[in-house]
Parts: sequence; C-alpha cells; structure tokens
Amino acid sequence: MRRDALRNRELLIAAARELYAEQGVDAPLDDIARRAGVGNATLYRRFPTRGALIEAVFGDSLNDTIRRGEEARNTEDAWEGLVRYLQHIFEGLAADRGANDLMTTGIQDIPSLDALKAHHHQTISLLIGRAQEQGAMRDDVTVEDLLFMLAALGRVVPASMTTAPGAWLRHLHLLLAGLRAEAAAPLPTPPLTADQLAGALQSLAAPKQQS
Repeated sequence: MRRDALRNRELLIAAARELYAEQGVDAPLDDIARRAGVGNATLYRRFPTRGALIEAVFGDSLNDTIRRGEEARNTEDAWEGLVRYLQHIFEGLAADRGANDLMTTGIQDIPSLDALKAHHHQTISLLIGRAQEQGAMRDDVTVEDLLFMLAALGRVVPASMTTAPGAWLRHLHLLLAGLRAEAAAPLPTPPLTADQLAGALQSLAAPKQQS
C-alpha cells in the first residue's frame, strides 16, 4: 500500500473509532469520511462495506476480549472468573457506544466479532456449568438466560453515562446477585431457546446491517 493510501486508511479508522464511540456503529459513512478529511470515494476504496470498516476499528479490542475470556475460564473459582469477565465487558460497553452495539445486538458477518461471540457463548456456558457444580449459582440458569439479561442491561448503559457514569456496576452486581444459589426461587416461565435469543438480538441489529 502506498504511503498516502496507508495514511488515508489510518485517518478513516481513527475517525470511525471516534464516531462509533459517540454514536454507535450506524454512524453515517459520509460523516466518517468528512471527519477523516477524505472523500467518500476514498472511504469506499479502502472499506467497501460497513462491516470491513467495523472489523478494522474493533478487531484488536475484540481479540483482547477473547483473551479475557480465556483468563476467566482458567480461574479456579468460576463465580469469581465470571464476575471479573463481565465487569471487563461492561467497562467497554460503558466507554464506547460502538462496542455496545457489537456486544448487545445480533450484528453478523464481521469475522473477529463472529469469533468473539462464539467464544463468549462458550465462555459463559463453561463458567455457568462450573459455578453450578461449585454450588455458587442456582442450577436452573441457562446460557440464554444470562446472555438475554446482559444484553438488556448493556443496551441501557449509554443512557446513564451522562448522569450516573458508574451506575452500570451497581446494576450488574444486582443482576448477578439474583443468580446466586442462595437466591433461588421458582421461576414463572421457561428460559428462551437459542433461536429465540438470536431472534431478539437480531431485531436490535436490523437498522445497522446496511453496507
């Protein structure tokens, strides 16, 4: 890649990172090009689809979350590993609207995000199973239960950032407290299936699938 082309690519990634953090991943591509100081044609040459630009912006941070998931899996106390892992994820959701969109909706066809979501699902499944075996988590909690609740809480985090930036930590721990074995009580309805959860998250992502 020529030096000027590489510079334009870096400018576009930096501009996209800023706008995604402010507005989410549906920030207009025209605005990204304008903030980068390049023409729309340059943006589309470097990144032919919205997904390609998202991949370039978030690839490293998504891979870091996979690494955090591996650390959580290797924690002897599964409950402690789960809590630390989720706090790391929510710190990212609170700091960046774009990251929030990626982790709490059903956006697809972004390779590093697809890899993270598969790893995240497996991490949550493993930690739930181990925490239940260790007697720390109620035994009727499913992966879909936890992923649905995390997505719901994650989607409202940005709304509280201007008035109560740390409120998410309180509510994350309230959510987790309800999963402890000592808090168990009969639940009124069955858990979502994997397909039902995927459908709910996909509906949140629908406006963000444009290229």
